[in-house]
Amino acid sequence: MSVSSLKIQTIQSYSGGISFGETGPYQQLDGKAHFSVDPNDPSNALITDLTLAPRDAAGMVSFSADFRILQPAELGKGNRRIFFDVVNRGNPLALKRINSGLDGADPTSPMDPGNGYLMRQGYSLVWCGWQHDVPDVPGLFRIDPPQAFSSTGEPVAGNIAVTFQPNSPTQVQMLSDRNHRPHPANNLEDWNSVLTVQDHDNGKPVVIPREEWSFGLLEEGKVVPSASHIYMASGFQAGMIYQVIYSTNGAPVVGVGLLSARDLVSFLRYASSEDGNPCAQSVQDIQQAYAFGSSQSGRFLRQLLYLGLNRDERDRRVFDGVISHIAGGRRGEFNQRFGQPSSLAANSVNNLFPFSSGDQTDPETGLTGGVLSRTISQGNPPKVIFTNSSAEYWGGHAALTHLDVTGTRDVEPPDSVRIYHFAGTQHGAGTIPLKDADPSNGNRGRHTFNTVDYRPLLRAAVENLDAWVTNGDPPPTSLHPRISDATAVSPEVVGETFRTIPGASFLDHLPHVSRLDFGPDPGVPTKMPPAVGKPFPSLVSAVDSDGNEMRGIRLPDVAVPLATHTGWNVRHPDMAGAGQIIKQIGSTIPFPATKEGREAPHDPRPSIEERYTSKEDYLNQVSRVAQDLVDQRYLLAEDVPRVEEHAAQRYDLFSRSGVEARTLEQAPAGDG
Repeated sequence: MSVSSLKIQTIQSYSGGISFGETGPYQQLDGKAHFSVDPNDPSNALITDLTLAPRDAAGMVSFSADFRILQPAELGKGNRRIFFDVVNRGNPLALKRINSGLDGADPTSPMDPGNGYLMRQGYSLVWCGWQHDVPDVPGLFRIDPPQAFSSTGEPVAGNIAVTFQPNSPTQVQMLSDRNHRPHPANNLEDWNSVLTVQDHDNGKPVVIPREEWSFGLLEEGKVVPSASHIYMASGFQAGMIYQVIYSTNGAPVVGVGLLSARDLVSFLRYASSEDGNPCAQSVQDIQQAYAFGSSQSGRFLRQLLYLGLNRDERDRRVFDGVISHIAGGRRGEFNQRFGQPSSLAANSVNNLFPFSSGDQTDPETGLTGGVLSRTISQGNPPKVIFTNSSAEYWGGHAALTHLDVTGTRDVEPPDSVRIYHFAGTQHGAGTIPLKDADPSNGNRGRHTFNTVDYRPLLRAAVENLDAWVTNGDPPPTSLHPRISDATAVSPEVVGETFRTIPGASFLDHLPHVSRLDFGPDPGVPTKMPPAVGKPFPSLVSAVDSDGNEMRGIRLPDVAVPLATHTGWNVRHPDMAGAGQIIKQIGSTIPFPATKEGREAPHDPRPSIEERYTSKEDYLNQVSRVAQDLVDQRYLLAEDVPRVEEHAAQRYDLFSRSGVEARTLEQAPAGDG
């Protein structure tokens, strides 16, 4: 078994020892997992550069990773299921996304249990580090991967591309995404390095002369050499997109992060207590294992399934069920030489074909493939649920997960797959009060940020996945925009509606992805930057006359609306990049509170007082929609009171006269 040892460093009571229903209290185990994998095993054959890693006397490759287990203090009271939460840039997310826990900024603070849903169900929750370049911040989960060496014994060297878009002017930029550990430049005087700039993701790159920038940073106002930063005296402009291509030295075997997830869960599922498995005992052996990943972590799971890594070295199934959330059609730089797992660059292996679950052939390139093709061919595939917000349709080509690559017909997923679109939502769950800026990252929108909280839909997805795996009870049918009923349309069609809303801005530059050629093996790119081919089609959900999406799971925020909710927002002039999308951020544009407030600016959307006779009338409609969602199994009955409470809060906010004026004053009327 590839887990050579599991070193538990601390065991403590979780959340003050509170009891979670019939499951009772939980305990938290933290430690280090040590792995030893066979680079010649066929199950590991697709891990880039694994055969170039150092081996021990037995011919094995070793590495280690942080782990955490949250399990019932009395294992016998658990549900005999593992819930593996793929960490996102070193952060656990399931308790925030599924339990509606608090989104604390400090990774060293205790994990908030939220409403306790996963614990009340009796799951043993598991986290494991998989990303090699996680920032050096206490509390984040990391992996310590082996390095790749050439046949001469030297560290592997080659070119890397780093892309960044400042939200404010700066003269210095770290050579990484979000302050992750950079791949250092191996020659500070390398004049073959290239820096380009473009005004949006699909704009034409312009080369910045090499003498205008250097590998360096500022210390006490002086420029000093740095292999991890670049400096430009004239400054990097806010809103512009820069890419620097340079030579680096030393290649961590990034793909072992995929093996850490596979092999830790395999160990916890199949090993005995005598082997050191803390999840096993005579009355409590794990029967099922589920994986959940959100955003980057959801893309990680798409990559794991694409590579057929749901079978361990003994050909045993690892995950019985998978929920890949807000991943869109992307995978990521999770198995690439010099990979940057955190990057969302447009011209990255993030955006390579294939996108849909089953096999397709791209008529432009002749390539054939499917995200689940290898996994399905192995037999006994896991049940998979793909869930996406509207933001993934506007910036993550989610439509390509259920359309053909020509954008002309719907593609039905395999029987073991469901695809759900959470209509009118942004990448992260929305909240109130209304705001148009996030000081933590410098984002500011022309519209206030999306307020729709989709997390109750995730809890229903977990419940449906469990019933599907354990009882063979299929979940509701997939629900998403479709070509066949004209609910999948071009973004330009949606723009026509928004240009009629006073004060609403629309995008000048519509996102899309193109066919990319990195060379014969994308895991070891030989074309940097890649050759860019014909764009893939970009389709989104059609909207009604209010601007709200017509297809997908429509929470009461969308089905009984007080505002227009979108998965896109436009960069505010204060953060430059005019007309560009703010990645992953949606909009909420409140309806006028009164008829008078609607008529003055000629807003075509009926006011709140024209739609609902009273707050009671509004809440009655909310309750009916919520019950319909329960009947359709898209929502849990236990979440109806919370949905109704949210609706009441939003009614009190949006029905106040003047809310729409304060919101729309950010953008002049008619701005498009």
